[in-house]
Amino acid sequence: MMRRIVRTGILNFIRNAWLGIAAMAVMVITLTIILFSVIANATFANTIQTITDRIDISVYIKDEVTSKQLDGLITQVRGLENVRDVNFVTKDEALKVYRQQNANNPELLQAISQTENPLPASLQIRPKDPNRIESIRTFLEKPEIKALQSDETSYSGDRKAAIDKITSATNFFQRAGIAGVIVFAVISMLIIFNTIQMAIFNRRDELTIMRLLGASTNFIRGPFIVESIMYGVVSGLVSITIVRSLFSISAKTFEASSLGLLDIQFSNQYFSRHFWLFLLLQLLVGIFIGALSSLIATRRYLKFKTSK
Repeated sequence: MMRRIVRTGILNFIRNAWLGIAAMAVMVITLTIILFSVIANATFANTIQTITDRIDISVYIKDEVTSKQLDGLITQVRGLENVRDVNFVTKDEALKVYRQQNANNPELLQAISQTENPLPASLQIRPKDPNRIESIRTFLEKPEIKALQSDETSYSGDRKAAIDKITSATNFFQRAGIAGVIVFAVISMLIIFNTIQMAIFNRRDELTIMRLLGASTNFIRGPFIVESIMYGVVSGLVSITIVRSLFSISAKTFEASSLGLLDIQFSNQYFSRHFWLFLLLQLLVGIFIGALSSLIATRRYLKFKTSK
């Protein structure tokens, strides 16, 4: 019986294909929004993590600080709750970095080569949470710690501002994505609901005869549910194809690896790595929307007792 229900549902889907185009079109939009929301959130999270990894606090150490004082300072800093990593940069390493950064500026290189290394040693502190840098700042402002520093502590404020900007954009896209999914999911369910209602109306005489001949409620309802599931399956396949095509085009069209806050290169790679998972997600969501819409429609319009 199940094979016959499935076969009838597929035949009804083919027969009512033109009737279901609108439902599938809206469902494709819904599934595409869901997929783009997932990829965009992962991309923004990766961008935030990448910038967070580069945020550091530079503490410049006086030349006369002893090894014992330096070791004690490093131990205290590493003991702070919000500190992820501490790296000590010697005067020679600082000079080497300076020369690399100014390799194209011979005047600066000449000026620094004419004097003894003026650059101080430093501690590069990486926080776990950039939003809680104040706890580290409070520690570094203590008089006994301040006495070991040759210059004012340097904070990566520009990177913190970038993280705030991306976090704000991520929250906006999350809210917009959820709202868009809800709106289009409701619309697609209503369209599928009306499509099944019209199919029931067009086949009302046939369904009455089937009922008089003793057909069960599930046997009559089954093909409609299968038909709606087919809407979801086709919509899922179309949606994943559209997204894949867009990423393929973007990879060839955009010479830069990013578009505003969206890292196109990472998004493309993330989509490729999780392609089969996304395909399964699209199919499951499409099937759920289609089946739920059909169940509601058949319960309302077939007017059969579920006990039979």
